[in-house]
Amino acid sequence: MEKRQLGNTDLNVYPIAFGGNVFGWTIDQKKSFEILNHFTEAGFNFIDTADVYSRWADGNEGGESEKIIGKWIKEKKNRDQIVLTTKVGSDMGNGKKGLKKSYILKAVEDSLKRLQTDYLDLYQTHFDDEPTPVLETLEAYNQLVKDGKIRYIGTSNMSPERIKESLETSQEKNLPEYQTLQPHYNLYAREKYESLYEPLALGHNFGVFTYYSLESGFLSGKYRTKEDLNKSPRGGNMDKYFNNRGLKILDALDKIAKQENTTPAAVALAWLIQRPSVTAPIVSATNLEQLKSIIEAPKLNLNSDAIRFLTSESAW
Repeated sequence: MEKRQLGNTDLNVYPIAFGGNVFGWTIDQKKSFEILNHFTEAGFNFIDTADVYSRWADGNEGGESEKIIGKWIKEKKNRDQIVLTTKVGSDMGNGKKGLKKSYILKAVEDSLKRLQTDYLDLYQTHFDDEPTPVLETLEAYNQLVKDGKIRYIGTSNMSPERIKESLETSQEKNLPEYQTLQPHYNLYAREKYESLYEPLALGHNFGVFTYYSLESGFLSGKYRTKEDLNKSPRGGNMDKYFNNRGLKILDALDKIAKQENTTPAAVALAWLIQRPSVTAPIVSATNLEQLKSIIEAPKLNLNSDAIRFLTSESAW
């Protein structure tokens, strides 16, 4: 397993990022520590979270994931071995949201405190704040880079037009440029990324790490009937995938998984890892069995016939 350079940065990551959205939501601190220990002991080093994780859960206020990761890093004393990223821009309640300079400068301090670190390897725009000029947002990031609180910046959930405007502004004003892109992309959700974002990613050599890499678990194959929808908190929306294309993709994953003696989840992730524009899929796990499939994915070297078959069967 070889590290991959994250865009034009000097950050090098193994080709799976662990998604911290499950911490403090579907798994508690003890289980989160167990998962993180196994993930890093298997050689991986890339952890993704956001300030808003997991505000949506009953009794949460946001920041739960960052707090758990921060406690784990403090216990393990491994900050220098981890490539750590979090995000800003989501609604944290009580008017705390957006990308104005004053808010970003406050939000990063809150994230650093929760993560128990004095710097972030990568700080990302989570959701755009279109009334705020991109110049103001980039000036905030510029100050944070100068202050040593962040090393690089990335973006997620911005329109291609706003990303292009940001890149042009960065170059004109000599401000930090977005180096990474975090899009929704997987075997099922292909059209938007491939038509709108992939050319941009390749043209600017973005480091790309995909979210919903298993389409909330659908591509793991654990949801195949209406009765399966009660298997997890995410199962409620799975019936929308029970269409001809969704079932065709599952059949294709089953076929390749059988050939490779592995799981559909590992195959779906391996397809992503072998996409020319993708650096590292983001994946979450709530137990060690799920984590096993994640860890296996970078070891799977799918041949060209398997890649062509999966790409054809999932065509949009």
